[in-house]
Amino acid sequence: MSGPSSPGDALEAAVRALRARDRTAASLDARLDRRGVGAQERAETVARLQELGYVDDARFANARADALAARGAGNLLIADDLERQGVPGPLAAAAIAAIEPELTRALTIVGTRGRGPKTARYLASRGFAEDVVEAAVATTEREALG
Repeated sequence: MSGPSSPGDALEAAVRALRARDRTAASLDARLDRRGVGAQERAETVARLQELGYVDDARFANARADALAARGAGNLLIADDLERQGVPGPLAAAAIAAIEPELTRALTIVGTRGRGPKTARYLASRGFAEDVVEAAVATTEREALG
């Protein structure tokens, strides 16, 4: 497979990639690299798309964090996913800070699944911090005792 032969081809390839889903600057750069686009051309293409608002790492991070939280993910899983997507650390931290608190999400899951070791393991497997898992189970036990 040969790469794009002109800057217009690189831009076209980048826009096609963005049609399917939002991407970070890093993931778009990597995609263009795999297509054989040179480093300078990749940088110019990604910068231009950022200027136009088609690529926005903060927007991506916020939307991705919201979506993962809504699907029952804990902050550790969300942070790992954002890192793998190429979101810079400060943007990932801001996106996580903007979503519903992790304990609140854990309590919702405990309310649905019930408390106990199985739910605690489930929460841990979904990237909830150990202290949040313990607090969610303890809070539920205190509420059950009245």
